[in-house]
Amino acid sequence: MSQAKGKKLINTVERCVDDSLEGFVAVNPGARLLQGHRVVVRSDIEEYKASGKVAVISGGGSGHEPAHPGYVGRGMLSAAVCGAVFASPPPNSILAGIRAVGKGNKGGVLLCVANYTGDRLTFGIAFERAKRENINIKMVVVGEDCALTSADKSAGRRGMCGFIVTWKLAGALAEEGRPLEEIVSICTEATQNMGTIGIALSPCSLPGQGPTFQLGEDEMELGLGVHGEAGVKRMKMLTAKETVEAMIALMTNKNSSTHLDINKGDKVAVLVNNLGGTSVLELTLMAGEVIRCLENKGVLVQRAFCGSFMTSLEMAGVIVTVMHLNDVRAKCLDAATSAPGWSPPFLAPGMTNRETPERMPADDADLSDMIVTSGEGLTVDADTGKLLYSILKAICETLISQESSLNQLDSQTGDGDCGSTLKAGAEGILKYLGTETSPGLPVTHPQNLLLSLACLVERWMGGSSGAMYSLFVTAAAAVVAHDVSATGWCSAFQKGMQAISKYGGAEPGDRTMLDSMNAAYNTLVANLSSSSPIDAFETAVKAAEQAAADTANMTARAGRASYVSKDLQTQPDAGAVAVSVWLKAIYLTLKKS
Repeated sequence: MSQAKGKKLINTVERCVDDSLEGFVAVNPGARLLQGHRVVVRSDIEEYKASGKVAVISGGGSGHEPAHPGYVGRGMLSAAVCGAVFASPPPNSILAGIRAVGKGNKGGVLLCVANYTGDRLTFGIAFERAKRENINIKMVVVGEDCALTSADKSAGRRGMCGFIVTWKLAGALAEEGRPLEEIVSICTEATQNMGTIGIALSPCSLPGQGPTFQLGEDEMELGLGVHGEAGVKRMKMLTAKETVEAMIALMTNKNSSTHLDINKGDKVAVLVNNLGGTSVLELTLMAGEVIRCLENKGVLVQRAFCGSFMTSLEMAGVIVTVMHLNDVRAKCLDAATSAPGWSPPFLAPGMTNRETPERMPADDADLSDMIVTSGEGLTVDADTGKLLYSILKAICETLISQESSLNQLDSQTGDGDCGSTLKAGAEGILKYLGTETSPGLPVTHPQNLLLSLACLVERWMGGSSGAMYSLFVTAAAAVVAHDVSATGWCSAFQKGMQAISKYGGAEPGDRTMLDSMNAAYNTLVANLSSSSPIDAFETAVKAAEQAAADTANMTARAGRASYVSKDLQTQPDAGAVAVSVWLKAIYLTLKKS
């Protein structure tokens, strides 16, 4: 069975690399393309060669952006040679790049090569030809992968993100004016003091092709390469903390011939790399776990870098590189560079060695201040207070139980979190609700109760839902301060709706929570004078449920759904359904009382 081709924003498969490189230099005119080749050279190369400084050149297959062109710039590469996607560049292009940076350069050329068979061959051919042309050139081969234990001489440790770190060291040393032999020595020693391990959650797909490999929905691949080569272990999904622990354990496994020795008291630099399809939220979370994992072992993480340094197209996953630090390596990592692909950390003024900062004290209200006890509003008797307690508890428990169904409704036209947001608010209220005999909220003081709820939903629910419900109960509180009759609660409901409309910009008919609220209010007002409060409320709940169902046939004119195509608005609005849910919870509680 043929695999579906991956989606790509390209013009043609054949031109995608060339188009990408042309886009890169258009955005970064400090670099230029070499005519007839996929070679990116710093635009001031002639001035740089005249300075007598060593030129650093490297390269490899495309699809790893920002590697390799993104590291052309002052303090890193003088030139980068790019091949087709995941393919080594041809020797003639590599040689053209070497000539561009090496001819007439008395400082010489350092050629950095990743330890992949194809790269060693093509770069090796160009290296030998350059030597025959009397270009002063040396080579450093980078292979720091800790996943494989093969003793096969044709394979060995793969060059991964340590490749990028080596460029940073070499470029900084070259910018200082260090001689070629010294740069080679320092970089070679550095590659022997670093290790890398990767984890993948999904494959990638080359332009015009299907996925490079298959992973189950609940699987992850430990120790894979940057081209999707198989790792050492396929595992079930773990938490971020457990994943990092597994990665560091493999990296430091003394039974492996490719392990990196890391001991208590060691000073290291850490680079956490996005393989391409990992969200920044996950990436920084993983970076924090890596730092904590190492620090828990007594390791001093003095430098940390986090970003997309060497990707594998859209592969979801992370690569972690650890390098032992000395003064020279630390200085090189700190050195400024104009290369657009390098992402330095944001440090405090005067800081060199990284330390995780303590939390800054917040000028914030104590959580106990969320319970409002002031105010001169009316109070209710103990039995009514117990009823309000039961209503609140029922609302919260019902919203928690409806999380999944509300999220599903919200996923069509929103961000799929309506149920989770309301659940968070409900759980926050339950933390403070206490027991019926010892309530934690002022249930016998309706005004204070609603004002306390306003604080709690702001704190625990958050987002626009938290803001709207906070406005709703805050406005309602002003009414029940002086009227706690059935008509008073009805008026409070109206005031809450008006506050939502005023600040949220929506009106009944806009396909929002106000549609359910408005239907319930109008029905309640129409029936209170001719029916008992409980019967009137039952009718109001049914009206709210019908109004919520009717939103499926309405066009959204407010809220996030208003940005979505009408063709996708085929399910009821989640916010409107949520209102009908908690109104029914109130009714069922009243019916039991």
